[in-house]
Amino acid sequence: MRDIGHFIGGKNVAGTSGRSADVLMPMDGTVQGKVALASKEEMRAAVENAKAAQPGWAATNPQRRARVLMKFLDLVQQEYDSLAELLAKEHGKTVPDAKGDIQRGLEVVEFCIGAPHLLKGEFTDGAGPGIDVYSMRQPLGVVAGITPFNFPAMIPLWKIAPAISAGNAFILKPSERDPGVPMRIAELFIEAGLPEGILNVVNGDKEAVDAILDDPDIKAVGFVGSTPIAEYIYSRGCAAGKRVQCFGGAKNHMIIMPDADMDQTVDALIGAGYGSAGERCMAVSVAVPVGQQTADRLVEALIPRVESLKVGPSTDPSADFGPLVTQQALDRVKSYVDLGVEEGAKLVVDGRGFKMQGYENGYYMGGCLFDHVTPDMRIYKEEIFGPVLSVVRAETYEDALKLPNEHEYGNGVAIFTRDGDAARDFAARVQVGMVGVNVPIPVPIAYYTFGGWKGSSFGDLNQHGPDAFRFYTKTKTITSRWPSGVKDGAEFVIPTMN
Repeated sequence: MRDIGHFIGGKNVAGTSGRSADVLMPMDGTVQGKVALASKEEMRAAVENAKAAQPGWAATNPQRRARVLMKFLDLVQQEYDSLAELLAKEHGKTVPDAKGDIQRGLEVVEFCIGAPHLLKGEFTDGAGPGIDVYSMRQPLGVVAGITPFNFPAMIPLWKIAPAISAGNAFILKPSERDPGVPMRIAELFIEAGLPEGILNVVNGDKEAVDAILDDPDIKAVGFVGSTPIAEYIYSRGCAAGKRVQCFGGAKNHMIIMPDADMDQTVDALIGAGYGSAGERCMAVSVAVPVGQQTADRLVEALIPRVESLKVGPSTDPSADFGPLVTQQALDRVKSYVDLGVEEGAKLVVDGRGFKMQGYENGYYMGGCLFDHVTPDMRIYKEEIFGPVLSVVRAETYEDALKLPNEHEYGNGVAIFTRDGDAARDFAARVQVGMVGVNVPIPVPIAYYTFGGWKGSSFGDLNQHGPDAFRFYTKTKTITSRWPSGVKDGAEFVIPTMN
């Protein structure tokens, strides 16, 4: 059994709080390790370490900082398979899915190698008589990230890479459910040449989160998780004077127009709705066919596909998806299916009774499919975060568009159609942050920004892309005039460019 502590000052250190949590293996329900839960004192030790190391790192030129990221990419490639296997065993997703988790994180690291360009300021020569004006981007200092269980490689890398390439020191508080990969990421960064103290990983629960939010030396906090926690972190962090970005829950719709390619649509829904057991903030959980004929065709095609989904252990390369992350997560998803039946939705595929032979204690559930779900039902309003797809029938395109526009979440949405005019109108009018046109999971590539609207996002700036560098830096503007251009005598009016 593994004992996982913290990574502080470039070293693995044991926890000293006396508190710990089990690290489970979702595919069989066994305990594979213990992870320390940090006290406020342990978090403070990490912050002091980061604070001492950060000025030297900030003084390192951006090109040399970028070389550390380049070396890190090489090291990860050498351990790609072992990292994916570790991730799968702690999270429950299949190994191929775990590799995708890692890869999407590495793509942001690749983008951040361009930090020397992304950190450039502006310059105006001769803005006034003998006056030059220029700006520069400077790091904030010590910053922190609080990341979720469902992407234990991708989301930490989305936050670490831009923060450290911009010259900050970073404190990562990953999910205590699957801490193994974040800890290994920190070790690999040190091997790549990152100075000790620039990246610290402190494992913990709410006590560690509150310590981050209350620490005066932490200047910015990024979070990904549920909307209630996002609201809590955003309000408490902002009250403490920090820069905060928080990404919360989602209820992602896919609009299916009558002219859509039904085979393509069904393939997209199966992958986007049931991949990773639905434990994705970008999972499609609501299918909205337009017109009764479209709806009937869609449900008829979906039923056998959902029934034939292969659920298996994380190590089974042929499995479509694996177990959920914990027994509590499994119980929660099943309770939503129970609720949907009580609310009057038609459960056309029921995966609640699925058992995995030889893995009876794992947290498995088969795919579930609801038809005739209505917008007043809780299974439509709330995020289920499991392998459950709801079909909400819409009579017209306008009825379909109204659903994502009026939902409290606005993370991702998609439309499937062959009509360019309908797609263009939808992209312009839908009130959601990320839109796919015949793309079921519209996660932007690394050099665009990722972020939802409404109850899915709190803060002014998004993740990765140029917004990440704006979030992790502050702009300083200098107005300069040298003695040869200075007039004699005092001036008592505000300077102008006249």
